[in-house]
Amino acid sequence: MPIVVGVRFKPATKIYYFDPAGLDLHQGDYVVVETARARELGIVVIPPKEVPQEEIVGQLKPVIRKATALDLVDAQHYASQEEEALQKAREKAAEYGLPIKLIRAEYNFDGSHLTFFFTSEQRVDFRALVRDLAQVFRTHIELRQIGVRDEAKLIQGVGPCGRLLCCTTYLCDFIPVSIKMAKQQGLPLSPTEISGLCGRLLCCLTYENEYYEEALQKMPKIGRMVSTPDGVGKVTGYNVLKETVQVELESGTVIEVPLTKMKLQSQPEGDGRESKKKA
Repeated sequence: MPIVVGVRFKPATKIYYFDPAGLDLHQGDYVVVETARARELGIVVIPPKEVPQEEIVGQLKPVIRKATALDLVDAQHYASQEEEALQKAREKAAEYGLPIKLIRAEYNFDGSHLTFFFTSEQRVDFRALVRDLAQVFRTHIELRQIGVRDEAKLIQGVGPCGRLLCCTTYLCDFIPVSIKMAKQQGLPLSPTEISGLCGRLLCCLTYENEYYEEALQKMPKIGRMVSTPDGVGKVTGYNVLKETVQVELESGTVIEVPLTKMKLQSQPEGDGRESKKKA
């Protein structure tokens, strides 16, 4: 099995495998590697180890060298210039009248590559802008369009829970989120209550989704007749977290019964749901 080292370039981002190329690397070491864009400075988060061949996507590139003190100083120097570069790029984009929103500028560690991240609701021809920016900054320029979730990750911020955004602290990949998850968890379907700063559904809806899916399998359907210690009644609701069921007794009284203390009544022969289930 091939030996790889796991390298990360930014906090809360994907880990990429590289060939350690015989270097004595440890977790926390800074390294210089060749990427599809340019040479980048990264940090070792997984020390050299063997992995199955199927875990490697594409050609495994080697680590060029351990980062030197000069590399780290250069990286800090260019990082300090990113905000100024972003402001200049925004001015240039305004001059060209381009319908784009520039979000962030990122230099690679030695300043040979400068990437601008932007959002736009339409396709944009920014070739003239790239040529102009290359003359201004005297380096290779790349404009990269991103989505609203990536925008929130880059800008950072505080979510409705009062904590730093999950995507900026530890979420490396965006997990698909659906409105069905909110419905299963009994949450209000108001967009303002289940949407994050990016305007999309909250990523945290996925955290407990598996539990809710399993718990809902145990719950009787609304309207189903059940037996309880207090008598027979009809299911009117349930509490997934407490694993209790709300039952309306024949007397009209509504009680809350633990799932373990109730039994399903047999369905009548003519019940459509039962017939469909048998079919």
